[in-house]
Amino acid sequence: MPTALVTGASAGLGRALAAALVSRQWTVIGDGRDAAALRSAAREDGFTAIPGDVTDPAHRASLADACPALDLLVNNASSLGVSPLPPLGRYPLAALEDVYRVNVFAPLALTQLLLPALTAARGVVIDVSSDAAVEAYEGWGGYGSAKAALDQLTAVLGVEHPDLSVYAVDPGDLRTAMHQRAFPGADISDRPLPETAVPAFLRLLDERPSSGRYRAADLLVTA
Repeated sequence: MPTALVTGASAGLGRALAAALVSRQWTVIGDGRDAAALRSAAREDGFTAIPGDVTDPAHRASLADACPALDLLVNNASSLGVSPLPPLGRYPLAALEDVYRVNVFAPLALTQLLLPALTAARGVVIDVSSDAAVEAYEGWGGYGSAKAALDQLTAVLGVEHPDLSVYAVDPGDLRTAMHQRAFPGADISDRPLPETAVPAFLRLLDERPSSGRYRAADLLVTA
């Protein structure tokens, strides 16, 4: 039975991915900062919960200890940063540093810890990206630049580790709590639910294309 670690699994896309993998008979370990929400999701969806903050080295070590064998790492946990989204000219630098700690440094640090297990399994690393990594949207400079940095780390890891499949995936706009924080007070009910993007991730796992950056919208297109 293959094993996956999904960060940010208490809600949104992370939870949807964890549930889909469990339904495929994967052993899934999920983490999240909201311990109560994570444990509730784990009970309902059938994965193992390890609550904690992925920026905490001790928590990352606990995750690595729980995954002596690992086939898939999904770096999904993310921080939007300041809400409402401020322009870069007024972005609090301490808050921006936190965005980079969550969205760039933590995924790399966790990947470093898990590389031996992933390499042994010829496994998969998926880093959840965003269209804000490649498009210049007003107010999205903090989050978008962090995701752009994550994209580059993902690309280089793919070149440096040809035995692994290493993907950055833009899931598109989804109806999540984080997306709502980006648009406080707005109605985002027109955005699709996170579950709609899951088949794109599963297609990557099934087909194992070359390492690189992919858009869920493209992966969901069928010939």
